[in-house]
Amino acid sequence: MNPPLPTAVATAAQSPLSYVSSEPHSPWGTYLAQIDRVLPYLGRLARWAETLRRPKRSLIVDVPIEMDDGTIRHFEGYRVQHNLSRGPGKGGVRYHPEVTLAEVMALAGWMTIKNAAVNLPYGGAKGGIRVDPRQLSIKELERLTRRYTSEIGIIIGPQQDIPAPDVNTNAQVMAWMMDTYSMNIGATASGVVTGKPLDLGGSLGRVKATGRGVFVTGREAARRLGLSLDGARVAVQGFGNVGSAAAELFAGAGAKIVAVQDHTGCIADPAGLDMAELMPHVRREGGVGGFPGCEALDPEAFWDVDCDILIPAALEGQIDVARAGRIRARVILEGANGPTMPDADPVLEDRGILVVPDVICNAGGVTVSYFEWVQDFSSFFWSEDEINVRLDKIMIDALRRIWDMADQHRIALRTAAFAVACERILTAREVRGLYP
Repeated sequence: MNPPLPTAVATAAQSPLSYVSSEPHSPWGTYLAQIDRVLPYLGRLARWAETLRRPKRSLIVDVPIEMDDGTIRHFEGYRVQHNLSRGPGKGGVRYHPEVTLAEVMALAGWMTIKNAAVNLPYGGAKGGIRVDPRQLSIKELERLTRRYTSEIGIIIGPQQDIPAPDVNTNAQVMAWMMDTYSMNIGATASGVVTGKPLDLGGSLGRVKATGRGVFVTGREAARRLGLSLDGARVAVQGFGNVGSAAAELFAGAGAKIVAVQDHTGCIADPAGLDMAELMPHVRREGGVGGFPGCEALDPEAFWDVDCDILIPAALEGQIDVARAGRIRARVILEGANGPTMPDADPVLEDRGILVVPDVICNAGGVTVSYFEWVQDFSSFFWSEDEINVRLDKIMIDALRRIWDMADQHRIALRTAAFAVACERILTAREVRGLYP
């Protein structure tokens, strides 16, 4: 169990940052609550903990572009570097109509923790533009990306801050970002972003890396619980790159995908959905909605599906206290960032549901991004088999270190993951010292 917070510790509601919401149910409030929970395990390093509550740098940019019809529209963009003590910033860029500074700050904070939990030589960063990319033409999307890249170009770079794909961005967006940055500095800089097309120095295995990490950590968790994947029932929320890749790997291991929910609908089949038919349907129709031969559920009914493994792989804040009391799974694998609200964690723990937290469970993507970055610097590229072997080892070793910490202190895996990560981050901060 997690101990009560020390009275001297500032809570999420007492965040020193007046310019952003730190309400407990906001993304930034969730992140702050998670930091508060880990303080009792930091010992002398706790004196540096305020570092984790304050992003190093937050950039808000105006992104004006000319639309295809000749009008001018303005979009708001962000790039937040949360902590750079262990290396350059690393984190994705998302295009979404509900992106806010608070959300990007939280995502950057989670990237700091994630990179340290997996022991990658990175700090944490994140970016985003408040836009619905589905409403833009391909040329408008390119102009938006190039202008945004130019605006944040003052703080990104191969040794400063390395963006990557996230929600509604992909390899093409990364290609535009790389080209724009390269043109602005007058030299090709392939290492400025990761998740690029293979023709521009991208890495094999990157597209499915996050989903593979979810599978690898899930397989390790199932082994520790004595749960066989052969015949295990898996429910997946979100069926983009992460959810679909994880579902395919679990199905390949003999598991049954009994329910899938995405923005187009929610489908279920207790006997297991036919992945060989579902994947082409999703590519053709843009989502799981309307898939024949299965039951269509109300989206809220997804949380009542009887399963062994639940994979929330959509957006943050999906599992609140009410849903935590309804979930019928033995293991939750957090494919999304921040899908579980802080007050839902104790409910899940009391019910005996194991949560493999996002900061380790979905770290496969940033791990292969690290491989891509290294390959770009060396101009020497690995095979996909080599990528997967290296990825699996890093993920398994990281999870075992976290599990050892959890067993030692009898705490939840999330608290243990934050403890391991924060110890590494704050040790780096302490050894580097303060300048001037």
